[in-house]
Amino acid sequence: MTSKERMLIAMKNGKPDMVPVAPDISNMIPCKLTGKPFWDIYLYNNPPRWKAYIDAVRYFGFDGWLESVPNVFEDEPVSEYKKENVIVFKSDEKIITREYMEKEKRKKEWSEFVTVYYKDNPPVSLKASKIGMASIPRKFYPIEGIKPQKKDLKILKEVKEYMGEDGVVGIFIAPPFLDQPNRKRYSVYDYYDRYNEVKEWSLRKEEEAIKRLKKILSAPIKPDFILTGGSGCLINHTPAILGDVMLPCLQKITKMCKDAGIPSQIHCCGPEKEMVKICAQKTDLSSINPLETPPMGDCNLREIKQEYGKKLSLMGNLHTTDIMLKGTPEVVEKASKKAIDDGGEGGGFILSTGDQCGRDTPEENIFKMIEVARNYGKY
Repeated sequence: MTSKERMLIAMKNGKPDMVPVAPDISNMIPCKLTGKPFWDIYLYNNPPRWKAYIDAVRYFGFDGWLESVPNVFEDEPVSEYKKENVIVFKSDEKIITREYMEKEKRKKEWSEFVTVYYKDNPPVSLKASKIGMASIPRKFYPIEGIKPQKKDLKILKEVKEYMGEDGVVGIFIAPPFLDQPNRKRYSVYDYYDRYNEVKEWSLRKEEEAIKRLKKILSAPIKPDFILTGGSGCLINHTPAILGDVMLPCLQKITKMCKDAGIPSQIHCCGPEKEMVKICAQKTDLSSINPLETPPMGDCNLREIKQEYGKKLSLMGNLHTTDIMLKGTPEVVEKASKKAIDDGGEGGGFILSTGDQCGRDTPEENIFKMIEVARNYGKY
């Protein structure tokens, strides 16, 4: 059985030849393996992150799980004004970019947000004032050398061909999602302070998401699965707010995927136990991850398998810090066997980690996790 076949069967809650193994190393570790500054991957697409990830899948030999392909039927914001993203700071350790809009000739309106690209870490977006930058930069430079990427079905075809049978390729469909305060999206404070505005926004975002999903599901080339949800769903929402803002869209997404015969999966790092219950009882979701353990999350894999395993495929849940980063191969082996014992019975389980293995996770720990799945995880 190929990795792709193994992952698809497990994501549909079936029983493959063995427990698939797909540690979440979607960002930092693939970038580190390139030997390049991280801004080469994130800013300049040299190589694009998806390619760095698939190369890492082959380096370690696990079952690939590419969570999303960029630029597939994504509508670019329409503006009557000139917009440009430029470099406002550059050193040996970081590059900072910022966007401006030119409504009148030589009159620029600068975004209050900047993106900081680090040499050895993923980029972050934050307010310029938070890092002491002036409201108007004194000097700036064009961004040169970004490698162009294909779009729509051309990029999806390229990525799927490059992945081949080594794993599954997804596309992320973003439901309405509240963010942390001082970020670009609405937060829980806005929900209470400006409810009508936030509700109107959520309905508009839902309409955009469903419109995009319809294009994806009706196209001649399709992803292997649809990923939805969002990081920290139950950090940025109470269950009641989630039910008002996100759930209606999640119900439509999962129903459309079920009708199309394509697995849907939710990613929700942090507390997730209540999300599992909501999805099992109120949606047509196929699979859920990463089911993080305390203190990062609140999930007990054995209990979740017993209560919801007949409805949902489960993916998780080795602790990325205590087990993967700081543990020994012996610790990883013990934790991997326990996860397989807790979640693997009858199929419908993918051995994975909590959210995002750290950059300096020892390679021997990743190799040990794979070894356990290939041997102890056979059905």
